[in-house]
Amino acid sequence: MWPFRKRTSLADSGIFRGFTDWHCHLLPGVDDGVQTVEETLRILSLYENLGVKEVWLTPHVMEDMPNTTASLKARFEKLIAVYQGNIALHLASENMLDNLFEERLRKNDLLPLGKCGKHLLVETSYFNPPMGLSNIMLRIKSKGYVPVLAHPERYVYMDENDYRQLKEMNVMFQLNLFSLVGAYGTGIRKKAGWLMKNGFYNLAGSDTHSLAVLEAALYKQKLPQTGHEQVFNADLW
Repeated sequence: MWPFRKRTSLADSGIFRGFTDWHCHLLPGVDDGVQTVEETLRILSLYENLGVKEVWLTPHVMEDMPNTTASLKARFEKLIAVYQGNIALHLASENMLDNLFEERLRKNDLLPLGKCGKHLLVETSYFNPPMGLSNIMLRIKSKGYVPVLAHPERYVYMDENDYRQLKEMNVMFQLNLFSLVGAYGTGIRKKAGWLMKNGFYNLAGSDTHSLAVLEAALYKQKLPQTGHEQVFNADLW
C-alpha cells in the first residue's frame, strides 16, 4: 500500500525511512551543487533525522565540468574523514552524454552507480537529445554497464514513444523525488506522475543541490497520492 492517502509533505510521507538516495550533488565544491563541507554535513544531518539509510554522491562529469575520477575520489575521501554520522556514503557520478563521456567510456574511466559497479547514471540536455541517443545506450551496454537515465521526466523533447523505446532497450529510469511535488513546474510533475503510474521508474533520488532547495521541497510542497512505492526501496546489485 502507498504509505499515505492524503496529500502530505515529502518529509512527513515516510518515504525517507530506509531510503537510498541514488542521485545528489552533496560532494562539496566540485560542480553546481553544494559548495562547502559545512552545508553537506547539515544536509546529511537532516537526512539522518528523516531516516535515510544510504546516499550516493553523484557529481556532474561533463565537458563544462570535466571532473576527473581521481579528483572526485580524493574529495570524497576528505568528506568521509570528517563525516561522523550513520548514513552509508558512496561515490558515483552523473555523466552527461557528450564527447567527454565517449572518451571516458572508451577508457573505462568511470564512477559507476551501485555496489556491483555495473550501472552508469547518465543525463542529456533537457531540451535536445544527443545525436544517436539509442546508439550511445547500446555502446554503454556493450561495455557491460546498465544505463540509468537520470530524471527522464525533465527532458522536454521526450514523449511516450521515446520512453517506451528506451525501456525496450532495458534502460533504467531514475525519478527525481522533487518532480512529484512540482519543484520543476506543473508539466514535469504531471509527466513524473504518468511515468510513475505506468511503472517506468526503477529507482529514485533527490538530485539535491543545496540545503535551501531541499528544505523547500521537503516541507513546503505537497505530495500527491501516486503508488508504486517499490521505487523508493530499490536496490542495485
